[in-house]
Amino acid sequence: MKQMKLINSPIVYYISRAEHTQWILFIHAAFVNHNMFKVQLKYFQSRYNVLAIDIIGHGQSTDTRKGDNIGKMSEWILGIVKAENIDKIHIVGVSLGAVLAQDFANHYPNSVKSLACFGGYDINHFDREMQKENSMRQMSIMMKAIFSVKWFAKANKKISAFTTQAQEDFYAMNILFPKRSFIFLAALDGMVNKFKTGQRNYPLLIGCGEFDIPAELSAVKMWKDTEPNCKAVIFENAGHCVNMDVPQEFNRVLEEFWISIG
Repeated sequence: MKQMKLINSPIVYYISRAEHTQWILFIHAAFVNHNMFKVQLKYFQSRYNVLAIDIIGHGQSTDTRKGDNIGKMSEWILGIVKAENIDKIHIVGVSLGAVLAQDFANHYPNSVKSLACFGGYDINHFDREMQKENSMRQMSIMMKAIFSVKWFAKANKKISAFTTQAQEDFYAMNILFPKRSFIFLAALDGMVNKFKTGQRNYPLLIGCGEFDIPAELSAVKMWKDTEPNCKAVIFENAGHCVNMDVPQEFNRVLEEFWISIG
């Protein structure tokens, strides 16, 4: 894939363009980078035009300016979509990527072909008590990074993946996350409960792994109850980052979802 970066944007993106008619954008989880989708990127390149990004402060997206924060991600993603002359795009987000995918869809619904969110929650109807619990859990994890990035990454891999291989792959990326990049995540709460979900003009797929934390399983159920027309999938033998734990099954579910759209 070709590495690209637009002027006046800190976001580095990776692109594979062929003669395919449809586009996919992959948005990764916190503390890793676009390589968490390495299996998906390889698989779907022969079937779709593919984009992947490094979220601000992650991977190669560290050339930032004063005032840059995660709240601007949707704007930067739109800039990439326009620069590549993309009309509508399938968006896939995992964990933090699922939050950013929804925020983009909230701002620019007409640019979305479909939305697939895994290991996430409905940011437009997020229970405040659950949000508080989620924030406290994240703070506890982040505190480990203050003392040791290795300690932080070792604890994080067990929360983020279920299989041994996926845990080690997650750790290898997490260990590269710069401590200074935590500041870019401070604006994340500003995306929650800011929009009301109207009638979606694109299909929605949600899901998580059966071994994800109970709060995530509850979040998926609550989301499905709120939007009964969406498709929900619970992946067997997977934890939080389902695309890393069960990549072949993840690819199959995505492909069937997109084929059903036409």
